[in-house]
Amino acid sequence: MIHIMKVKKDTTVFVGVSGGVDSSVAAFLLKREGYKVVGAFIKTWQPDFIECTWRQERRDAMRVCAQLEIPFITIDAEKEYKEKVGEYMIEEYRQGRTPNPDVMCNKEVKFGIFLKKSLELGADFVATGHYAQRREGEKSIQLLRGVDSIKDQTYFLWILSQEQLKHVLFPVGGFPKAKVREIAKKIGLFTARKKDSQGVCFLGEIDMKNFLSHYIQKKEGDVLNMQGETIGSHYGALFFTYGERHGFHINKKGTQDKPLYVVAKDIEKNTITVSENISDRERFIDAQKITIAQTVWNHPIKNGGQYTAVVRYNQEPQNCTVFYEQDKLVFVIEFSEPQHSFSPGQSVVVYDGEVCLGGGVIV
Repeated sequence: MIHIMKVKKDTTVFVGVSGGVDSSVAAFLLKREGYKVVGAFIKTWQPDFIECTWRQERRDAMRVCAQLEIPFITIDAEKEYKEKVGEYMIEEYRQGRTPNPDVMCNKEVKFGIFLKKSLELGADFVATGHYAQRREGEKSIQLLRGVDSIKDQTYFLWILSQEQLKHVLFPVGGFPKAKVREIAKKIGLFTARKKDSQGVCFLGEIDMKNFLSHYIQKKEGDVLNMQGETIGSHYGALFFTYGERHGFHINKKGTQDKPLYVVAKDIEKNTITVSENISDRERFIDAQKITIAQTVWNHPIKNGGQYTAVVRYNQEPQNCTVFYEQDKLVFVIEFSEPQHSFSPGQSVVVYDGEVCLGGGVIV
């Protein structure tokens, strides 16, 4: 296990406490290591039509801090979340892309405004319950995969810069999830039994189509089969992501029908193409080479270098070669094997062994 870091005298850490087990144990571990720990609840934006959950989460976070006997504060990030995460997500869907709001939330909120305000209030570091690890080198700080490969969250953290990593700790990254729950149970934290949060960062489990329908007008279009024939209808190509198999209407159905997956969409014509075989997506994309932009690299990338990369969360690392032009604005990731079920707007994250080198957004 990689140690959190050598404790410095009078080092203050603001822990982003969400009311969940991971952040609760993160705060406990830091206090046990000798840090001055402050629990900070990040209040974000929730639209009026979504069931309000932040008040209950804040109460749970306060309860955890009281039990750990650490100060508790609330940091207001509502404006930043709405503008930088909520509006970004809506606009990406409007453009026919598939956004990754968790990545943007980490950049703009958890390690953006939360980090900025924490440092202004006297913190030396901020910490979260992410399953990732950090290691200080002579010239840079490395971001490494969490010990628990299933829970590893570096896919959502590739966008962090060296300046941000300089002030960030990941206390639970060196433990498997089962051990984190065991620690919580051992010290009597009620969060030991609390279910993991799901869905979009801070918004939780939401019906994405319902969410988007409040901001993007529905427009009926055709559902096509692989031969280009109209077999049904839908209420807007913008609302669908590749691999989906719900939300559209098929005119003729039989008892032996297999599930149909969205394998292509044409935003201008407002059509989606569906197939029984999700791998038919390959016919509409170059699945061997993926171009990325808006890159962030925390370590030098060799042109023609051999690495591994993932195009979605929890994917097994895939062997690849990275190429770029001299201006280093656009990178091409050439995989050894064809990749499926990826979309423009999503992230590709590149690794050298366990070290997360950075990544970019699929164009």
